[in-house]
Amino acid sequence: MIVGGGFGGLHAAKALGRANCRVTLLDKRNFQLFQPLLYQVATGAIPPGDIAIPHRVVLRKYRNVECLASTVYELDPERRVVRHEHGETRYDTLIVSTGVKHHYFGNDAWRAYAPGLKTVEHALEIRRKLFQAFELAEACEDPAERRRLMTFVVVGAGPTGVELAGAIGELAHKTMVKDFRRIDPRDARIVLVEGAPHVLPPYRDSLRTAAHRHLEELGVEVRTSTMVEEVGPDFVRMRSGEAVERIRTATILWAAGVRASYFGEILAERTGAELDRGGRVRVNPDCSLPQHPEIFVIGDLARLTDARGRDVPGLAQAAIQEGRYVARLLKRRFAGRSAPAPFRYRDYGSMAVIGMNRAIGDLRIVRVSGIFAWLVWAFIHVMSLIDAEQRVRVFLQWSWKYFTRKEGDRLITGSPPQTRDLRRAHQAAQSGTADAGAG
Repeated sequence: MIVGGGFGGLHAAKALGRANCRVTLLDKRNFQLFQPLLYQVATGAIPPGDIAIPHRVVLRKYRNVECLASTVYELDPERRVVRHEHGETRYDTLIVSTGVKHHYFGNDAWRAYAPGLKTVEHALEIRRKLFQAFELAEACEDPAERRRLMTFVVVGAGPTGVELAGAIGELAHKTMVKDFRRIDPRDARIVLVEGAPHVLPPYRDSLRTAAHRHLEELGVEVRTSTMVEEVGPDFVRMRSGEAVERIRTATILWAAGVRASYFGEILAERTGAELDRGGRVRVNPDCSLPQHPEIFVIGDLARLTDARGRDVPGLAQAAIQEGRYVARLLKRRFAGRSAPAPFRYRDYGSMAVIGMNRAIGDLRIVRVSGIFAWLVWAFIHVMSLIDAEQRVRVFLQWSWKYFTRKEGDRLITGSPPQTRDLRRAHQAAQSGTADAGAG
């Protein structure tokens, strides 16, 4: 049984394909999402279908693998049963890979005003907010309101926040410059807020400096050593030292932190597993739970120290390696062979992109920035897509947009106001004005 069909779960299922076992993959979604490119959906660069693929399509050739779209909500480790929305299913071995969610640090009310970026729905909501802000600004006559509409605040300057801010800067300063008649998109104010002293805190100083420079070239205001104190429907209040600033804005995007999924708490309650401060489950060097060798936790949900004594980061490449490792361990167990050596994470480096031709990367053997880093980033991400057809589609779309500088998916989805409702509201307002005049 595999709970969660993200990077770790899906690669574990693939590696167990045609093995001497039956595999059931349970996920509340019926598709795998390539989250590293989700910000490109949010900014209209690519449609969501190009970075998402149904689990069944990936696993169709493995007759021993079954996929169920169902939300798991309970675990009984004594009976070896998981309960989900469509019933309960028994397992012999359980692999949990349910990932992480947004963390608002105890301020969950901010979620309504500052969406994060973890799902397709989040990306489409952000896309609607971004492009609707420009459309409303085009129709707006009030200069103060127009400034509010064209102010964008991104909270958190890790890779997701930097990529989002850079993509918005690219839209405003490159892509949409000639698309409007009453506003100039280059007047947009893009503010990136980070509590740490630098953007991209995990990276080396030279790369952080390059990323900071790339952001400023795209018109992004970078506010480091700045803490967000309050988020409201149309404002953000920030503090830097003793200075407090309140920015009026129509678009606030959250990229400041993540917390392990709720299923980690279920595991802790039912198995006695230990959680770290971020809600991740502490596991043995082979990814199993200390008291339950039949239960494995992989991906972002796992707090794992590998055979070299290094904490394994919550990255896609780590989840993929863990999924394949656990599958290899299980196949050796099925065959009656000894277990493989404890998990060793192979760090291939990390990268972040900041608009067209701008990226930074720490590839372990070399650190790169600028257009070369962007080309390396593009190649790695295209090749990391799990389906060959996806790779071709994304490559062709990126190539077309690279040479034409056109963005093709700037759709504002959702229900627009109804004509009847607007007319009734106008008539009511007119009636109220007339009554006031008569009085």
